[in-house]
This record gives sequence, C-alpha cells and structure tokens, in this order.
Amino acid sequence: MTAPRPTGAAAPALTPALTPALTPDDVRTIGDAISGGQPSQSGPDAWAERKLHYKLVSPLNRRKFRIIVVGTGLAGAACAAALGEQGYDVHAFTFHDSPRRAHSVAAQGGINAARARKVDNDSLARFVKDTVKGGDFRAREADCWRLAEESVRVIDHLDAIGAPFAREYGGQLATRSFGGVQVSRTYYTRGQTGQQLEVAASQALLRQVAAGTVTLHTRSEMLDLIVDDDAADSAGTGGAARGIVVRDLITGRIWSQTGHAVVLATGGYGNAFFKSTLAKNSNVSAAWRAHRRGALFASPSFLQFHPTALPLGSDWQSKTILMSESLRNDGRIWVPVQPNDSRAANDIPEAERDYYLERRYPAYGNLAPRDVASRAARDEIEAGRGVGPLRNSVYLDFRDPLARLGRPVLAERYGNLFEMYADATGDSPYDVPMRIAPGAHFAMGGLWSDYDLMTSIPGLFVGGEAGWAYHGANRLGANSLLSANVDGWFTLPYSIPNYLAPLLGTPVLADDDPMVLRAVSETRAGVETLAASPGTQGPDRFHRRLGEILYAHCGVSRSAAGLAEGIRLIRELRSDFRNDLRVAGSADGFNQELERAGRVADFIDLAELMCIDALDRDESCGAHFRIEHQLGDGEAARDDENWSFVSAWERGATGSYRRHQEPLHFESVQPETRNYKTS
Repeated sequence: MTAPRPTGAAAPALTPALTPALTPDDVRTIGDAISGGQPSQSGPDAWAERKLHYKLVSPLNRRKFRIIVVGTGLAGAACAAALGEQGYDVHAFTFHDSPRRAHSVAAQGGINAARARKVDNDSLARFVKDTVKGGDFRAREADCWRLAEESVRVIDHLDAIGAPFAREYGGQLATRSFGGVQVSRTYYTRGQTGQQLEVAASQALLRQVAAGTVTLHTRSEMLDLIVDDDAADSAGTGGAARGIVVRDLITGRIWSQTGHAVVLATGGYGNAFFKSTLAKNSNVSAAWRAHRRGALFASPSFLQFHPTALPLGSDWQSKTILMSESLRNDGRIWVPVQPNDSRAANDIPEAERDYYLERRYPAYGNLAPRDVASRAARDEIEAGRGVGPLRNSVYLDFRDPLARLGRPVLAERYGNLFEMYADATGDSPYDVPMRIAPGAHFAMGGLWSDYDLMTSIPGLFVGGEAGWAYHGANRLGANSLLSANVDGWFTLPYSIPNYLAPLLGTPVLADDDPMVLRAVSETRAGVETLAASPGTQGPDRFHRRLGEILYAHCGVSRSAAGLAEGIRLIRELRSDFRNDLRVAGSADGFNQELERAGRVADFIDLAELMCIDALDRDESCGAHFRIEHQLGDGEAARDDENWSFVSAWERGATGSYRRHQEPLHFESVQPETRNYKTS
C-alpha cells in the first residue's frame, strides 16, 4: 500500500479526523535526563572558559594519535585540515572521487557572521538572540554563543585561504540579509558561496595530504562504527569509538580503519523524503550505523522545508531544486487574490496580487524565517491560490527591483541563480516571476552531542549538519555554512585533543583484533544479504514510497492521527522492502544499486523514528508544526512547561526506542512567543 502522491513539494492536506491507532506510549519508553556538559559560566565568557581548561597534547606527541574523519564537506575538510596542520595522523574518508564534490557546494546564498561591520546595531548578543529565537528556543544557548563568537574568526580565516567574498566599492567585504533577522550579517560569493568555501577548504585539506599528515580515502563509504566496550576513555568508562568499517565503492572490498577518535561530518538526512533539495547520494547511513551502535539521535523530526525550492513539475522527478534564500532580499512573494486564477503572472494587476508575507509579517516581510514562510506558502496553496500548471507553487517576483535597481545590479547579485532557474524551467526571472514551493531541505536533528561535540559514545565526535546543537527547531538561513565551519575549524580541533590527552601511550586496535574482525564480518554479512535479495523491486521504488509517506504524514504540518498512520505505513513498507527488494549485480565490485539499497534501509528506519519523535513531541515549535497546537492566529503554540528539552533517542537491540531528554536553560535570551509581525 502506498501513501497518496503529493502534487508538489508542499505537503498534502492531512486528515486529523482519523482516530490515532498508536499513542506515544505504544512506540517509546521514557529514559533518564542527560547533561550537555556546557560550562558553568554563561554568555560570551563560556567558550573561553572551556578552552582554558581543555587538556592539551604537545606538538611532539600529536603524531602518536590517529584520528578518523568521515566526510569532506566544510565541517569534515576543515577538521581534517586543521588537525593535520597541528600534526595529528589523520585519515579522511569520502564516498566521492574528490573531496570538493561534497554537498556543501550546494549552499548558495551566504554565511553569517556577527562582525557588526554595518552600522545597523548588530552584535554578538543580537546574533545569539536571532539564532535562539529563530530555532524557537529548542537549541542549546551556550552553543549559540560559541557560534556567534567564532563567526568573526571564520570570515577572516576563509578570506585568508582564498574564498572570494563579494566586496563593496571601497574594498570591504559586502553583506546582505537573510531570513529571520533585521540586520545585514551574511557574507557571500554571488550565489556560489558554498561552492567557493568548499573549494578553499578542499585546498587546505589537500595541502595536508601533500604534507603527509592526512591520508585521503576516496570512493570509500563508512558502513559501521567499531566500538570497544572494554576500552577506557578519558572519563574512565567503557564503550569508546575505536574505528570504522568501510566499503571500497570501486572494488567492493570491506575493510577496517582503527584510530583513537572518530569524527562524523557526513551531512543531513533530508533525502529521507526522496524528493528533496539534497544531492541524490546524500544519506544518513554513517550517522545511523553509529546510532545503532549506541549513539543517541537528537530531535529527528526537526526537518526544515525550504520555502524557495522549485515546485515539482511531474511525478517522474527524482528531486527538487533549491533556489537561494538570498533571492528574498529583493524578490517579492505573492499569489493571486482570487483562487484558481488561470491568468499568466504578468497579466494579473497589482490590485489583484496578495503579497501575503508582507501582509502577515510586516516587520520581516519576505525575509520571515523558513518555517514561517513555508507554512504560509502551504496555506496559500491549500486554499486554492497556488499557481503554475499543477497549482502547487507561489510567485517570487523581481519586477519591482528590476524597475528600481536595473538588470545589471540584479545580474551582479543573482545572475547565476537566474541562469540556473532558466536552465531548469525554460523561463527567465528577468521576464516572468519565479515559481517556488516548500521542499524538504535541512535536518536540524542529528546525532546528539555534548558541548564539546562528543556524542554519547566516548571518542565519537560529530560536526556540521550531522549534529544538532545550534539550530533548534528551525535553522536561520546562512547559519548552515557557519556552523559547519565553526565546528570544523574552531571547535573540534580544540575539543578532540582534550579527549585524546589521557590516552597518550594507548595503541589503536590492531586490524586482527577480535572486535575489529567481528565488526567487519557483520558488515560483510549485511552487504551480502542485501546483494542476494531475491525480490522484484529496486531500492528506488521503496525510497519513492517512503518519501510520499513522509511528505503526507510528517511534512510541513503534522497531526497525531497522520503520524500514527505514517508509522503504520512505514512499518508496512519495511516489510515489503525485506520481502521484495531486488538488487542487481553482486557485492564484489562497483554496484550503485547495492549502495542505494543499504541507504534506503537506513532511511526507512530513520523515518519511523522521525514519526515517533514527532508523535511524542506534543507541541508545535519551529518546523515541527502539530496542527493540534496553534495560536489564535495560526502560529506555532510552543509548550515550554512540558517540552523545553531536547529529545535524545536510544535504539534498543530489537528496534525499540527510549527517549532521553536534555533540559534546556536560557539566560541570555528569555523564551517568548516568536513574533515576526512587529519585532
């Protein structure tokens, strides 16, 4: 049985009248409270205080430690390059043929920094306020302070290693605004910011490869985490991460790499929705395999829908396409006043256009946060005011800025984005409005980590979108590139040595250690089982069905009834996957069908936890919008009394789930109802 097919990237209407077949108590148990280990001091002094008390590894001892970094996007490449520069023995892994192909290249609009170079009253404190408020008070405030403080160094560092930031006429770096803020703090390289930053980070990484401090393993996919239950970590407890199991995607060889610490910087899991803005190879498998080995998974249902994705044009599409949020600096979003208006956009007069974001959120207008803008677009589409052949989108119009600024100015700011849109649709934004719709995009959830970016498994660290801490229930635009760079360049290179220092003299596990051989054997058996699947349907068919279920039941809006139905359908899909999967080819050698099968299996398990987490969290917050919990004006109704914590999920041996909770405390930014209408 398949869920109804969505006609666009926006979620179809839910059916809240259904009686839920499942309750939270049916799908999870409650565990203990956990601590994030943040400094006792709060505010801008916390990070300096923590760094001062970190243990150090002397330069002569660093080569004695081996660190594994999985992923070569901005967080992974930066971390590997920085640790290599310090003198550690680093092994970097990517399933791409080159580190610069990591999905960080797809981030277009810019990177935030609280440098306060504009005279617009920006500051570190305002950055923290915007970030915590933008995440609807479901982020760890201490981490947001670190993000703000290090943002200043990030821009100077990236500028120094070759990122070609846009500049004002006088030579200073240029900035623009992004959603959820009223200041100009976003640095950019036209519409290619992620690509240019990734090029700079990759060059820094390859410099260390040439220097011999980093060993780069391309076309290598992590399939499991080696956890030594007998190993003692710096706290004297067992269960430390001691390596990974890898499959060579060219030869099919399965092998192990051991080390003193492991860093996962493997990106987000938006591709669980099948049609998402992510590259088709982006997946959750590395993080999910670590979760199965005991790493807690935080807030899996916190998934952002980008309001400026391109709408689906037909069912055969394999993904959606992202258009940068930076376009909302000048573009105006609108729909026809009358439902089912069939006129061309340019034929609809001004009096019959509804600039609904400017009307509903006058203080922020078209730069309202992504979750707010996506829900507003969904409301207009479901009310019958959607535009385009499938009525599944809204307009993003540049008529007014073209008249005010002229084509050369817009071409300088957004030219490559306009070209990309024209290539994808056949329409020029200079002549007709763009059509946009919400699409699955960024994962605010991820592996739970403490303030030092270490997961619940000692020695396993996480960076970038694979983690969770900064963004709460909704990420502000241009904070993604920032958080990846802060983690990779300026947090992990401090916190990892603190973990390693007490391990001086401890050898890495040998390749023939029984627990290494066992992990490799288990991984090989799992791969061979997938390869021998005797069914009739390829993995993409199951993935497409999974995406339809998630868009319908765990999308822009959720309900208890819809989530319960989603869990039932996912379990049914898992059964079909196990019984009817077909994988062409063998496990020995290059086999992309086999790669996809393993990733889809992990997406199915993750999707169930996403729905469980969304059903369990009986409130609305940020991108998690439960239709049962709305304010009188239709905005999200947060419940701080009962839900001011981060859900961190433990997976049992049989696939059952236990929810632990990290209480959230706010001292610098007091929780309030988010208001983007007047302030």
